[in-house]
Amino acid sequence: MNLTTRPIGVFDSGIGGLTVARAVARELPHERLVYFGDTAHLPYGDKSTAAIQAYSVKICDLLLKQQCKVILIACNSASAAAYELVREYVGSKARVLNVIDPIVAHVGAAYAGRTVGLIGTKQTVNSNVYRKKIDDLDAGVQLQSLATPLLAPMIEEGFFANTISDSIIRSYLTNSALDGIEALVLACTHYPLIKKQIAEYYQDKVEVLDASDVVAAHVKKYLDENQLAALPGSQPPAHHFYVSDFTRSFEESTRIFFEQEVHLEHYPLWE
Repeated sequence: MNLTTRPIGVFDSGIGGLTVARAVARELPHERLVYFGDTAHLPYGDKSTAAIQAYSVKICDLLLKQQCKVILIACNSASAAAYELVREYVGSKARVLNVIDPIVAHVGAAYAGRTVGLIGTKQTVNSNVYRKKIDDLDAGVQLQSLATPLLAPMIEEGFFANTISDSIIRSYLTNSALDGIEALVLACTHYPLIKKQIAEYYQDKVEVLDASDVVAAHVKKYLDENQLAALPGSQPPAHHFYVSDFTRSFEESTRIFFEQEVHLEHYPLWE
């Protein structure tokens, strides 16, 4: 199989990473995607580093079997906990990208010398990975982070664009940790689904950064620079979606996250 015609592998702890897959599919309409949602072990946000690394390696085995040319870790918790290990494990068989580095680069370029807020899971925020990487840029960005653990499960249960989610979002955004910010990074793949509600709260006074768009632009640039981009075909590519634990509600949520009809295939990580 020609390297350019191989698919892009995308994995996440569940279905949140589909917001990233959706953005990649929009940005790169000729690329075939193989998506794996580790629904048996979600959320990764409250798992140990060792557990996330073990899951990530197992998922990479499947994506390598599917001959993926690039593996995108579409999960902030897994990007923080397992990126280096996965890159080493995969070796030269595929290129590995994560969702954190493109956002760090974007923040450094667009917000040098300014104050930026960040919300995400406990695992992402407590790992301090964004702060370390942004500090390393030496761009004078002051990062103010807040763990918002209720948001991902709330979204998975379909609670968004209603008064319940409005009040939960408001109670987090009024936290003094986010005082004085000029931009807010949504450092969890679920949060694009509540971007509109967050933007409404800030009434355009704070720029709300949807990480999925930044990541998709980075993937496109990476494929172009490395001569890995697929050529336009006569048919739209047939994407493939796997989950480690199948339920009807996952299939319904998948449609909301990916914005089109999706057929989920059950693939248990451990038999």
